[in-house]
Amino acid sequence: MISTYRLKISNLFEKRNERSQKIIKNILMSVGIKGGSIVIGLLLVPMTINYINPLQYGIWLTVSSIISWMNFFDIGMGNGLRNKLTTSIALGEYDNAKKYVSTTYATLCIISSLLFIIFWFINPHIDWRKFLNIPTSVSDNINLVILIVFSSFCLQFVIQLINTVLTSIHEPAIAGLISFIGQVMLLLTIFILKNTFLPGSLQVLVLALTAVPILILLVASIILYATELKHFAPSLKSVDFKYARNILEVGGAFFVIQIGALILFQTNNIIITKIIGPEAVTQFNVAYKLFSVVIMAFTIIMTPYWSAFTDAFAKKDFLWMKKSMTTLRKIWAFIAIIIVPLIVVISDYLFKIWLNDSVSIPFNLSIAMGLYVIFYTCLSLNCFFLNGVGKLKIQLYLYIIVSVINVPLGIYLGKNFGLQGVVFSNVIIFVAMNVVLWIQTNKVLNNEVSGIWNS
Repeated sequence: MISTYRLKISNLFEKRNERSQKIIKNILMSVGIKGGSIVIGLLLVPMTINYINPLQYGIWLTVSSIISWMNFFDIGMGNGLRNKLTTSIALGEYDNAKKYVSTTYATLCIISSLLFIIFWFINPHIDWRKFLNIPTSVSDNINLVILIVFSSFCLQFVIQLINTVLTSIHEPAIAGLISFIGQVMLLLTIFILKNTFLPGSLQVLVLALTAVPILILLVASIILYATELKHFAPSLKSVDFKYARNILEVGGAFFVIQIGALILFQTNNIIITKIIGPEAVTQFNVAYKLFSVVIMAFTIIMTPYWSAFTDAFAKKDFLWMKKSMTTLRKIWAFIAIIIVPLIVVISDYLFKIWLNDSVSIPFNLSIAMGLYVIFYTCLSLNCFFLNGVGKLKIQLYLYIIVSVINVPLGIYLGKNFGLQGVVFSNVIIFVAMNVVLWIQTNKVLNNEVSGIWNS
C-alpha cells in the first residue's frame, strides 16, 4: 500500500512541467505548515484574551490594524519587486535580480526611517483614547502602546521583504515556515507571560506580540541570504535607484490598489469601535479567526500561482494558465458550496468548544462571515491571476471607487443592522468587484484583451 501511494505521488510530479511541479511541492509543504499555523492561531486567541481581557484584546486588535496601514506605504515596492524579480529570473537576468532586491531594501529603509521620525514627533499630541473610544477603566498608557507597535512595524516593514523574495523564486512554503516558527515562539511567550507573576498588561502583551516576529524574520534573513539566497543578497554596491523607477512602473498601480484594499479590509475595526464599541471588535475578529481558516487554506493553494502566472505570461504559455485557472475555480466552487455552509451550520458548536463562554458570537454574524469568505476568496482568485500577469488598471479604478463607498456604507449598515451589517457592506462590494474582474480574467485567458481590459 505504501508503495502504491509513493507511485501516485511520483506520477503527480512526473506528469507536469517544472512550473506545475514547483506549485504542487509548495502546496504540499504549505499544507502542514499552515495547518500548524491555524492550530496555533486558534490557541493564541483564548490564551491572549485570558492573559488580559476582551476589552484590552479589542484595543490591541484595533491599534494593530491601524498601525499595519503603514505596510501600504511601501508605494507598491513589495509587489512590484515580486513581479520584476520573477520576470528577471525567468529571463535569466540574475544581475538585474540582485539590483532589484538591493534597491528595494534601500528604498524601504529610507521610507521606514522617515515614517518613524514623523510619528515620533506627532504621537504625543494625538488623543488616542478619544479617537479609539477607549473607556477610562482601561489604565494602560495607550500612547506608549501605539509607539511600541509603530516602531515594530517600521522594522518589520523592511525585514519582511525576505518573504517577497522567497515567493518570487517560487518558494512560498519557506516563507510560511518562517511565519510558523514565529507563531510557535509567540505561543510560548504568551504561555510564559500568563503563568508568571506578571499581571496582565497591554504594554507587555504588545511588546511580546511585536518583538518576537521581528526577531524570527531577522534571523531567517541572515541565514537565507548567507546560504540559499546568496545570489540575491542585498548589498550597497548593487543599489541603483534607476531600478526603483522600473519597480514603480508596476508598483505604482499596486500602491493605489493597496490603499483601496487598506480602506476596504482594515477599516472594519475602526467602524465597529466607533459605532458599537471595542468589545464588538473582539466578537468580529474572533468570528473572522474561525472562518479565516478557509481563507488560509485557499491562500495556501493560490500563493504559488501568482509568480507562476508571471512566469507563464512572460513565456506566453496561455494553455497552462487556462488549465490552472479552471482547477482553481473548481476548488473555489467546492469551498463556496460545501465547506463554508458546513462551517456556518456548526459554528455555534465550534465556538463553544474553542472559547467556552469567554466570548459570545451571534449566529447572524457567522452567516455574514460565511458570505464574506465566499466572495473574498473569489476576489482573491481573480486578483492573484491579474496581479501575476500585470493587468492592474481595472483593479486600480475599482479600488478607488470602493474606497469612497466602503466607509459610509459600513457605517450605515452597521448603525441599522449591527455588527453583521458592517460585514455585509464588504460582501456587497466583493460581489460587484468580482463581476468585473471575472470578465477581465476570462478575456486575458483567451488572449482577447484590448483597450482598458489589457492594462
